[in-house]
Amino acid sequence: MNALFELDAYRARIGWHGRATADLATLATVLRAHMHAIPFENIDVLLGRGIALDLATLQAKLVQAKRGGYCFEHALLFKAALEHLGFSPVPHLARVIAHAPRHVASRAHMFLTVPLREGLHVVDPGFGGLAACVPVPLVDGLRTSDGAQTHWLTREDRHWVLHAEVDGRAQDCWISAFEHDNPIDFEMSNHFTATFPASAFRQRLMLQALTPRGRVSVMNRDVTVREDGRSERYELADRQELRALLARDFGFDLPEVERLPVPGVPGWT
Repeated sequence: MNALFELDAYRARIGWHGRATADLATLATVLRAHMHAIPFENIDVLLGRGIALDLATLQAKLVQAKRGGYCFEHALLFKAALEHLGFSPVPHLARVIAHAPRHVASRAHMFLTVPLREGLHVVDPGFGGLAACVPVPLVDGLRTSDGAQTHWLTREDRHWVLHAEVDGRAQDCWISAFEHDNPIDFEMSNHFTATFPASAFRQRLMLQALTPRGRVSVMNRDVTVREDGRSERYELADRQELRALLARDFGFDLPEVERLPVPGVPGWT
């Protein structure tokens, strides 16, 4: 457990002030609060700043500055929080197969498992639009719903595959052997994800914020707003409109987005 972690500041950031009991109910409540308070975003990658994974930097960005982050940032911050609440989370790497065949997908996604009295559960706060807002039990085929989406894990030889059902359509998410990965493994994967020119995070603007009534998602200029079962889509006119959207729906203002490059998007390169 890292003594540098500021639990009170984290509690205030996610708006959770419950009793610290290392059980399934607490895990579910904290996970949901974390995901509703801290958005998913890759802006610093596109700005060429790189992504640092030390706890001081993660707290300065995601807690004090009220920014968001991607999987490595979410998972490591959430891991530190869980340890201070009495849990024993274990970090793992996975191959994201939502948009690529597994034989070409790199081990570039980070998630956690948490042992509980009810069995091992997967928590994955940094998976963006396909992330489960509830812990997913490591039981072959057992479905768990967060109200908007349904998730389940299936066993394939020595691997597990996470699945999601969104809008009535099933989709593979990631595959993992739940290996015992070391800190250097996450550093290497994070470096690849944030700096390799062909990395999806270098090629696209990807944002998601959960709201009390749904979620707001951004892919490059395309915005999707889901509220109360309804969906609205529109296109951002310019970077100024993006900055206003961040302030309104993501909880932070970042002047640097007015010079944000997005490769392949006309006018945003």
